[in-house]
Amino acid sequence: MGPVDTTMTLRPSVTGGTKINVSPLGALELESHYAPLRLDVDVDQLDQERASALVDHPERIEGLREEVADDVAAGTVGLGVRTVVAMASGACALGLVVYRRPRRALAAGGLALALLAASAASAAATWNPKSILEPKFSGLLASAPQVVGTARSIATEFDVYQQELARLVTNVTKLYDTASTLPAYQPDPSTMRVLHVSDIHLNPAAWHIIRSLVDQYDIDVIIDTGDTMDHGTSAENGFLDPVKELGAPYVWVRGNHDSRTTQQAVEKLGERTPAKGKPGGGKGGSGVYVADKGEPVDVAGLRISGWGDPQFTPDRSVEAQGDPAERAEGRKLARTLREQRERGEPVDIAVAHNPVLAKETDGLTPLVLAGHTHNRSTELLPGGTRLMIQGSTGGSGLRAVEKEKPDKVQASVLYLDRESHKLQAWDEITLGGVGLSKAEVSRHLPQDVKDHLPTTTPTPSSPPTATPSSSSAPPSSPPSPPSSTPAPSPGGE
Repeated sequence: MGPVDTTMTLRPSVTGGTKINVSPLGALELESHYAPLRLDVDVDQLDQERASALVDHPERIEGLREEVADDVAAGTVGLGVRTVVAMASGACALGLVVYRRPRRALAAGGLALALLAASAASAAATWNPKSILEPKFSGLLASAPQVVGTARSIATEFDVYQQELARLVTNVTKLYDTASTLPAYQPDPSTMRVLHVSDIHLNPAAWHIIRSLVDQYDIDVIIDTGDTMDHGTSAENGFLDPVKELGAPYVWVRGNHDSRTTQQAVEKLGERTPAKGKPGGGKGGSGVYVADKGEPVDVAGLRISGWGDPQFTPDRSVEAQGDPAERAEGRKLARTLREQRERGEPVDIAVAHNPVLAKETDGLTPLVLAGHTHNRSTELLPGGTRLMIQGSTGGSGLRAVEKEKPDKVQASVLYLDRESHKLQAWDEITLGGVGLSKAEVSRHLPQDVKDHLPTTTPTPSSPPTATPSSSSAPPSSPPSPPSSTPAPSPGGE
């Protein structure tokens, strides 16, 4: 049925009804009919190829409803035919064994068919299509009504939703008309674009999101500040395979959920890329690089230096050392950055997983990237270094289902001057977590860039004929500001 493989079974039952088993999450029961037969539907597994096709081509979801309905109808008819054949042949065979007379055997088969027909008639007479509005959930699915709402409320409030949607479109149009007249930073086509991601935590959807952002924003290099894994086991290494197909050079630093085994797997992916310290990658390239021990990596014209997280917290046999260990390793990274600057080879971007480690680079690099907290923020440190902490690009992985509301999926696009490598602006991209479809893009500027924006405002134009969507994906060269982009608040960087 659609992207899932299922098994349909008719079983003897006192109350009848339909039960849908979604192992290991639980089941939902529908009082669809009253008859001595119950329909069981077991969701066996998700077909990865069909599911991936839906992710890669969202337009196919529109026809999924009809496809599933056709699959259910075909499966039900097939189940009915097999049931008739099984009952008739089984009753005849049993009658022949017991009575050893063909006439008695045929009578047994006829009786079985009569009982089946009576059951089917009872089911048809008591058929209740509205039962889908009042399902009974069990297992982990017991929280489903609180998560997605009841089918009844969705149906009854759909008219309200349509009205509110019309108001939203009208307001967004007015907002677009106003925002289009505001002075704003416009990235030059030659501007370098860095995609900052972090804390994927084994969420495969993150690779699709990253690949899409690389294409839409014409990304020069991807920087991943760690925690790609959950437990750092060798069994998880296959999760890294899509990295080679992301469409841009990939620079990675070890997080506290990434083991040395994980780092070796990333290094293996990069074996065929140019050596560390050499110019490599470039727009459209597929080089893979590990940033560790402060050793500089030259990628797409940028000089990047990083330090892997000193702690591996999934291993409970090793006691976590906390912030002191992070600061100690951060001072080592600072020492290597200072040495590189003294040699006339300053670093453009420093990377680390833990912000505590990253802060030790203050004053030694214009920009340092980190993750770990699953909360995005930016801070101008006392020494002039800008610290940018990324949220979870994997929506916190499996942890997303532990909370009342799923964690958001976050990533950022950084715009750097191609000559000076100075940060000019950044776009913060936020997507709804598990089960949500909301998308937001917000443009942010450093204070010195804001100071050079024009202060006069053009005369507002008439509303655009095409209605913008507040959840549409940004184009390859983001507008200023995007239609879904709120203007930065005064003084907020």
